[in-house]
Amino acid sequence: MLFFISLQSRRIELVACTPNPTGASVAQQAPNLLMTLDAHQQPLRLLIHDRDAKFSRGCDHIFQSEGITVIRTPVRAANANAHAERWVASVRREWLDRLLIFSRRQLEHLLRVDTRHSNQQRPQRALVSMHPSNQTETRQRCERRPHPLLSRSDLLGGLIHEYEHAA
Repeated sequence: MLFFISLQSRRIELVACTPNPTGASVAQQAPNLLMTLDAHQQPLRLLIHDRDAKFSRGCDHIFQSEGITVIRTPVRAANANAHAERWVASVRREWLDRLLIFSRRQLEHLLRVDTRHSNQQRPQRALVSMHPSNQTETRQRCERRPHPLLSRSDLLGGLIHEYEHAA
């Protein structure tokens, strides 16, 4: 599984999976990320990745040719890429430890659902409890009601719950 997270917004930008990851497959995803970021009109200045052999020089060259500085984390320093480690830990804890994955198609579906949930519903402490897609909206205080009306929807068989104010 390959994923990219924007550190500024905590938004998961791209998730891809393959049964046999290689340097070529990672390099193939680099242009996909750049197109996704162009669509969101988000410039990329830095790319931080670990020292896995799958991050080949070819992959780094694609980003460097776009004027992006590539930073490799120190050896055995998981905290140097803490946001990525945190996302992996939450994916494992929230659903990989509770579901059996039978196929790549099922894994891709779970990744799409979790990515959408993370980007649109999950509050982020660093964003003052806003979710990544809500950053540009004005932050208004909601009226406090004694018993607010909420509607709940379940994702991934009830492993994730999303709540919204009912009309």
